[in-house]
Amino acid sequence: MADNIYDAIVIGSGISGGWAAKELTEKGLKTIMLERGRNIEHIKDYVSATKNPWDFPHRGGRTQEMIENYPVLKRDYALNEKNLDFWASDKDSPYTEVKRFDWYRGYHVGGRSLMWGRQSYRLSEMDFEANAKEGIAVDWPIRYKDLEKWYGHVERFAGISGSRDGLSQLPDGDFLPPMEMNVVEKAVAARIKDHYKESRHMLIGRAANLTKAIPGRTNCQYRNKCWLGCPFGGYFSTQSSTLPAAVATGNLTLRPFSIVTKILYDKDTKKATGVEVLDAETNQTYEYFAKVIFLNASTLNSTWVLMNSATDVWEGGLGSSSGELGHNLMDHHFRLGASGRMEGFEDKYVFGRRPNGIYIPRFRNLGNEKRDYIRGFGYQGGAGREGWGRNVAELSIGGDFKDALCEPGGWTMGITAFGETLPYHENKVTLDKTKKDKWGLNILSIDAEIKQNEINMRKDMMADGQEMLEMAGLKDVKTFDTGYTLGMGIHEMGTARMGLDPKTSVLNKFNQVWDATNVYVTDGSAMTSAACQNPSLTYMAMTARAVDHAFTELKKGNI
Repeated sequence: MADNIYDAIVIGSGISGGWAAKELTEKGLKTIMLERGRNIEHIKDYVSATKNPWDFPHRGGRTQEMIENYPVLKRDYALNEKNLDFWASDKDSPYTEVKRFDWYRGYHVGGRSLMWGRQSYRLSEMDFEANAKEGIAVDWPIRYKDLEKWYGHVERFAGISGSRDGLSQLPDGDFLPPMEMNVVEKAVAARIKDHYKESRHMLIGRAANLTKAIPGRTNCQYRNKCWLGCPFGGYFSTQSSTLPAAVATGNLTLRPFSIVTKILYDKDTKKATGVEVLDAETNQTYEYFAKVIFLNASTLNSTWVLMNSATDVWEGGLGSSSGELGHNLMDHHFRLGASGRMEGFEDKYVFGRRPNGIYIPRFRNLGNEKRDYIRGFGYQGGAGREGWGRNVAELSIGGDFKDALCEPGGWTMGITAFGETLPYHENKVTLDKTKKDKWGLNILSIDAEIKQNEINMRKDMMADGQEMLEMAGLKDVKTFDTGYTLGMGIHEMGTARMGLDPKTSVLNKFNQVWDATNVYVTDGSAMTSAACQNPSLTYMAMTARAVDHAFTELKKGNI
């Protein structure tokens, strides 16, 4: 086999790309995984993972130089000196904001699988049916039963911890034992369950953190430094999990610094033949060929690749024949909720730094309830005791004051709501052919915003949070809304949606591009609707299912 010919090509090495590589190589396919950024080796390249705050020159904060160099990243927590190298450069890789859109990217091996929040929830049958029942966008081409076994497949390998709760809106999974709620969280959970007659529930989060060791990985050490890379492999990432599995087969070639600029398309066979790659270090161009291609560059970058491909056949690029490529961009809207203080429990404390919180699953619009919006939201959050930072130094002095601050303060609890954003056709990305990035490539232009349905929902997201905390006995409960624009959730979805009809969708029910069935897209761009649960587990399950389909079709000679 020539050094540029493979059985399969995987574009991107993040959560879904890592899964594609694992599944393809384990089925015996010689696979090359192309990553536009640098390599990050497990353990060796987690340079901040074992540092203390005082080991950083600016105690983990940000400098004026960083603020100047990262005009987008500075908008949120992501800009800091602890893991700055894990985030893509705003200057090297700019984009155009017709309306504000916060796009936080990770251009390196592993992508955002190294920095993700690890909350891992299945979508429910209700979520897959919602578009059809409500006449929104297009119907999903799959239902829960199509993904159910694949959810279990990825949960077992990734190591998802959680409780089994029997809720139709949040299906149970194949879980490791759950982490434990602390004493205040348990009290609040019990009061919510009793008061709402089990119509609302508070659970421990379902997280991709190991509560038991599995082969090659150690259980979570409760350090809560996950976003710096975990030397123990205590949480799921490409580096700790799928990449070692793929490498072990002997069938994987990993090529970093490889920007895929287009998918090569044969108009006679109506299939893709390979990809064109720009070497990010040398600016040289290469071509790689394969029978099947998995596009997993993350939602917006996957759509960018499609838009640059087969433009001699379709002006809008490969997959654009329906007119939907680039449209229906979604995220989860959040940054609002409620918080308060809990009296009592002064003789209780917490163990370690649990890298997980509580979850309150969706309870709105589940039955015949009619709000002034459709769909719903869930809450994430937790309780804890205040630390020394609860007092401002200038307000008091003296030894007694300092001694008091060495003791834990009172208990507080906060919950933040995450709501579903509908798939609006007018929320879109296009190619901005007037501006280019560091490598001379046209950049994306993003034009998207939340609309009235989400604005109406946000009122309940605050009010319901306040009601539950007050009912549970917290004092001085206050609501908050720190403002939101699309992208802040770092859950970008849509722009290459699945569907039942090639006239109204980009992908079919197996994530194949209608216009080239040997190209599979299984990252967030494939999502037909967003639900309100964190989406990464669904990307993993869709990817494993699509690889199984691709392998079967290859054996049959259909692709």
